[in-house]
Amino acid sequence: MVASVYPAWVTRWVSGQWRQKRRPPAIRPTRPLVLANKVANRREQAGEATCITEMSVMMACWKQNDFSDTACAEEIRMFYDCVAKAEKERKDQSAETLSPRGSLTSSKVNKLLRRFPQITHYV
Repeated sequence: MVASVYPAWVTRWVSGQWRQKRRPPAIRPTRPLVLANKVANRREQAGEATCITEMSVMMACWKQNDFSDTACAEEIRMFYDCVAKAEKERKDQSAETLSPRGSLTSSKVNKLLRRFPQITHYV
C-alpha cells in the first residue's frame, strides 16, 4: 500500500510551520503615542451633604412664621455658621496635593501638564 502524498502546503499547515513564516501584524495606533496636554475634568466623588439639619430647622421656622427673617434670625445665623465652617473644611482639604483616594485631581493634573507641556517637535 502506498502512502498518500500531500502537497507541501498541507504538510506545513498541519505541522504549524506556516505560523512561523508569518510576520506579526503591524500595529498602527489611531492616535499619536504621546500624552495629551490636558485630561478630562472629572468630578470628585460626591461628599456627604452638610448642614442639612440646620437648613431643615431654618425652613421649619420660616414656615411657622410666614417666612419672616426677623423671627428666625437665630436659625438663619446657625445655618450660615454651619455653611461657613463646612466651606472652610472643604478648602483646607482641597489644599492638600492628593485627594482622599491618594491620586491627583483632574484640575491639578491639568495644572501640571500646562507647566510641563509635551514636546511635539524636535529642534
